[in-house]
Amino acid sequence: MIKIVKKPGIFVLTSPSGGGKTTLVKFLRRRFKDILYSVSTTTRPPRKGERNGIDYNFVSAEEFKEMVKRDKFIEWAIVHGHYYGTPKENIAQAEREKRDIVLDLDVKGARNLKRLYPRSNIIFITAPSIRELRRRLLKRGKDSPASIKMRLKNAVEELKQIKYFDWFVINDNLREAERKVEAIVVANACKIEDRG
Repeated sequence: MIKIVKKPGIFVLTSPSGGGKTTLVKFLRRRFKDILYSVSTTTRPPRKGERNGIDYNFVSAEEFKEMVKRDKFIEWAIVHGHYYGTPKENIAQAEREKRDIVLDLDVKGARNLKRLYPRSNIIFITAPSIRELRRRLLKRGKDSPASIKMRLKNAVEELKQIKYFDWFVINDNLREAERKVEAIVVANACKIEDRG
């Protein structure tokens, strides 16, 4: 007998800065009311409008290092000069509650998570060009010229890793990108298991 069994889907969105992953994660959270959002921990200062415990868990570098020592993270990395980590408890909660979970990670973090959770769906989001990424970073007005330069340099390296991802979405039209990530979630949230 074949039975459809609901297993928690793990969906990881990643992109170079300006690619649109945060916008698409927010869309998924609105579209799928029951999906959990993995709140990452970071040492970077909050941006305008960001709330502790909602957008990120903001901690000092000392607190972060103590969490690393206590093995609290699935993965962690230094990105753009700040520490970022994915708490183990986030995935554990999804598994306990049998709920899908979406994560917003950098490229390195996404690949690390995939090694630990091979069934996870890692989705690479990007703008149609580096020029467009630069335009978006300038438009959002949150980064210094030096930071934008560093982020674009990192983007070139991140784009070389596309081959390691399960899905690739070019975000040149937001509605189209939303439809694509929605379809990925719908197609991968349930698994079919042979039960006899």
